[in-house]
Amino acid sequence: MRVLIVEDEVRLAATLQDLMELNGYTADVFHDGEAGLDNALTGIYDVMLLDVMLPKLDGFSVLRRLREAGSAVPVLMLTARSEVSDKVEGLDCGADYYLTKPFDPKELLACVRALVRRQPELRDPDALEYGGLRLEKSAFTLSCGGRSVRLSRKEYDIMELLMRNRNLVVAKESLLVKVWGYESDAEDNNVEVYISFLRKKLTHLRAQVKIKTIRMVGYCLEAENG
Repeated sequence: MRVLIVEDEVRLAATLQDLMELNGYTADVFHDGEAGLDNALTGIYDVMLLDVMLPKLDGFSVLRRLREAGSAVPVLMLTARSEVSDKVEGLDCGADYYLTKPFDPKELLACVRALVRRQPELRDPDALEYGGLRLEKSAFTLSCGGRSVRLSRKEYDIMELLMRNRNLVVAKESLLVKVWGYESDAEDNNVEVYISFLRKKLTHLRAQVKIKTIRMVGYCLEAENG
């Protein structure tokens, strides 16, 4: 799951990023409202941590424009301003939660988990299943019938995205951003290499599920008997 952090205090932003990544999330950081809004509108993020006092565009404006554009990404607002009127404005703009600084990291993580629970498609079970395949997070394994293979982290992340979006085509660009991150130098060829690895493992498992290439777009899962 990918988290967008928009916070102008550089040290706090780095701390939040470390906290998210230590708890299994992938996190990207931006330090001003305009960059935060532009990236939020890409639709690749599952949760957004948004500061109120930001350069270029304040958090309330970011949130207002985000909702006007039709984005439903869950937003947790972070601010040093504790007045009730500020909280009301944030919630009225479309925030899902509102935390006042300083906050306890455990409370922040609990809020993020609550936002995930609100959306069935973002719930994070230990295992995903499709077409006889079973992908287990705790062991990083992919199994079918009596056979099982261990996946690398990137293989797991790609397979998880494909299984969570089993009825959709996942674009190469989405795989690059969600698996490798914005700051990576990875290119389309990197995705193709890992897709090849996964296809070989599906063949080894004798799975009925195949990874189908949609030319010039991306990939999707296809169950031969589904």
